[in-house]
Amino acid sequence: MDKVIVAVDAMGGDHAPKAAIDGAVAALEDKDIAKIVLIGKEDVILSSLDDLAPFDRSRIEIVHAEEVISTHESPTTAIKSKKNSSVVVGLNLVKEGHAAAFVSAGSTGAILTGGTVIIGRIKGIKRPALGVVFPNTNGYTFLVDSGANVDSKAEYLVQFAQMGSIYMESIMDVKNPRVGLINVGAEQEKGNALTKEAYTLLSDKNLGINFIGNVEGRDIPLGAVDVAVCDAFVGNIILKYSEGFAKGIMSMLKEELMSNSVSKFGAMMSKGAYNRLRKRFDYTEVGGAPFVGLNGLVVKAHGSSNAKAVKNAVKQCSKFIKADVVNKIRDSV
Repeated sequence: MDKVIVAVDAMGGDHAPKAAIDGAVAALEDKDIAKIVLIGKEDVILSSLDDLAPFDRSRIEIVHAEEVISTHESPTTAIKSKKNSSVVVGLNLVKEGHAAAFVSAGSTGAILTGGTVIIGRIKGIKRPALGVVFPNTNGYTFLVDSGANVDSKAEYLVQFAQMGSIYMESIMDVKNPRVGLINVGAEQEKGNALTKEAYTLLSDKNLGINFIGNVEGRDIPLGAVDVAVCDAFVGNIILKYSEGFAKGIMSMLKEELMSNSVSKFGAMMSKGAYNRLRKRFDYTEVGGAPFVGLNGLVVKAHGSSNAKAVKNAVKQCSKFIKADVVNKIRDSV
């Protein structure tokens, strides 16, 4: 594999530009990355770079983009009207082959809309989908779709399952990943019209996926499936609840551990285990969520991403490109 070039939106996210720039520079530790292109206001980027410890400047390129798309803007309108925004410029770099991937912590809607319009879908893919990796008792589950298609058709869910299987096998090294359809019960007859039709389609052995049937939300953290398929309405609720639950349970655990001298002593003795558990639930360890189904790699980092999250999102790109996921999806459809 040739070394990859990754474009990073320096202006996207709650902690931009510092988090995006610091994280991008830290990602240079990945020797498979030839260069990182920082996109945004050049003077701001240069000022931030000057504040960092010495690094290989030859592996950083700056592409000026005067405009920024906020999360409050209409994605479609913003993509059309802000041609010189960091998101549009970054997506065009991927489209034109100047970068192998684009990472942004900015507006999810703008990135999805722009990715579909500018980069385009893989031929045969009905809708691109946002996939998120969740920790479970055995490893990880890829939840797809978690934010792109609130209103889906059964045929979309089938393609989400196919793309999710390729992702887990190629990126997470899971052989013959188990695919489950998120539903209100495990029985085949459960669910609404969408899930019932999707169940029938997913049961087709000619798809080449390991479909194990319906699964419930509780099955995700228990590791019952490697790929959990649903529309984005369901997926985003699962995603947002899980984020809040993880933070809440960690906060409650800390409160209980600090409640008296005995539990404080126990906390000190189990500090290593507690830190390992916290790390498993830390989204910054994964970095970002890929939009699968596009003609190039676009990774959506969490809006509140810190430098560590951006670094891991950028490093995730080189693994994705090395595994040739886009072409594998193209060949499978």
